[in-house]
Amino acid sequence: MRSVDTFARDHLPPNSEWPEFLLDRPEYRYPKQLNCVTELLDRRADSDDGARPAIVTLVQGRLVSCTYAQLQAQVNRIARVLIEDMNLTPGNRVLLRAPNTPMLAACWLAVVKAGLIAVGTMPLLRARELKQMIDAAKVSAALCDIRLKQELAATLDPASEHHAPDLKTVVYFHDSAPDALEARAARKPASFNAWRSARDDACLIAFTSGTTGQPKGTVHFHRDILVMADAFTTHVLQPTRDDVFSGTPPLAFTFGLGGLLAMPLRFGASTVLAEKLSAETLLATIETSGATICFTAPTMYRQMAMLLLDPAREFDIRSLRKTVSAGEALPDATRQLWKQATGIEMIDGIGATEMIHIFIAAAGADVRPGAIGKVVPGYQAIVVDDAMNELPRGSVGKLAVKGPSGCRYLNDVRQRNYVRDGWNLTGDTFVHDDEGYFRYQARSDDMIVTSGYNVAGPEVESALLLHPAVAECGVVGMADDERGQLVAAHVVLKPGHIGCEDLRLELQGFCKRTIAPYKCPRVVEFVASLPRTETGKLQRFRLRELAASMPPQTV
Repeated sequence: MRSVDTFARDHLPPNSEWPEFLLDRPEYRYPKQLNCVTELLDRRADSDDGARPAIVTLVQGRLVSCTYAQLQAQVNRIARVLIEDMNLTPGNRVLLRAPNTPMLAACWLAVVKAGLIAVGTMPLLRARELKQMIDAAKVSAALCDIRLKQELAATLDPASEHHAPDLKTVVYFHDSAPDALEARAARKPASFNAWRSARDDACLIAFTSGTTGQPKGTVHFHRDILVMADAFTTHVLQPTRDDVFSGTPPLAFTFGLGGLLAMPLRFGASTVLAEKLSAETLLATIETSGATICFTAPTMYRQMAMLLLDPAREFDIRSLRKTVSAGEALPDATRQLWKQATGIEMIDGIGATEMIHIFIAAAGADVRPGAIGKVVPGYQAIVVDDAMNELPRGSVGKLAVKGPSGCRYLNDVRQRNYVRDGWNLTGDTFVHDDEGYFRYQARSDDMIVTSGYNVAGPEVESALLLHPAVAECGVVGMADDERGQLVAAHVVLKPGHIGCEDLRLELQGFCKRTIAPYKCPRVVEFVASLPRTETGKLQRFRLRELAASMPPQTV
């Protein structure tokens, strides 16, 4: 019997600080003994689905498929490397570092199948940020794409200011060295018995982006991975085994882990994994692969729509039948532009790292203009005030959610801020309307208070995006002695338009004709690009920093 590392279990918040978990629905009643990789991969590979494509990638413009049986064999070999060569123990944390590739997917599945805990990292993270995660999760081992070696190597160097002493072992892949992961795995048998884990054993520590300070690690169990694969997917997306999933979110981001790995495997479908996709290359990938479902952020959909509507460009994406937007607010202008370009009604969704995936969404005929949707069956949501009192329908307040998934921070006092009275407080401001639809306003800390009025930045962005000159925009509050804050818009223009005083005035007048005058931007700055995370989220804190550095405004 292998010994077990109980670090993650020992550093969960006390049960009194956990949210209430709603697990009574039949689809969320998982067996006590559960390894999620057995359910996601092995059941398919050991059945008639073994010869079906699981992961597809483009190599020099040519489609290369990995079947469920081939993926299982590779996962088993990597799992043996983890246990037999790296001497890891169930419960040990393993850092995973790579762009979206079939090898990264196989590594994630192998880590979890072996009873270890996966800690995903965004490819662009630097040594300082990696050290924070390694130190917080006491990570002892890593599997890393050789192309991303530099930043991780600094955490191994005792002379570096970013040295992380807990990290002892790193094995690299996409490497031809004799001790690389591929060479080690090739010497192993293709069989491996999954660790007999429990449904409430930890298998994933998902770190938040850390854009406002020290990142928080959210611990998710084996059953949480199946909730991610089952909830939104079954009730809203409704894929089939013939679907081909595609998109941009990194597998280190739970939006990507669900949409590009857990969901397609759960339904016996296939997924297309590709690195560093732009709007143009994503459209080309959809065309070449015949992708039917796409997951990406609103900005990417807007950029793709503009390409599709350009008569000088040609893309055949007739295979595409469903598109999912999440990661940041979806402006209605972007939804309509996408529908104009493709005829597809966007599935908008809100999720959270802490909740593992989407918990409010709508599809098809259930879509309502300006609303994200209703709660996914199995979840509950209300809008509350600061004292956790539920507000009347139509009132603006904080979103509180509970369901089959929820927040468990790793050794972090901020658990008490996220979970109150059994509810998860996502940090979002919403309106719950009389039809039961939830309408996003802003992140709770992104509301702009100007002259006593509350203004949601995303609403102003939606108005600006209706103007034919605007490609992208970000709206934040700017300190002002007279009004408290000014509404400040940072605007990226479409090609052929030049930022000038006349256009600034035109945009302000356009907004006044579209939304209430007090919501209109008193400051309009033209910028070449907007700061975004790897997942496509607008970094509003950077826009606030930019606004704070600007001279006082006379308006």
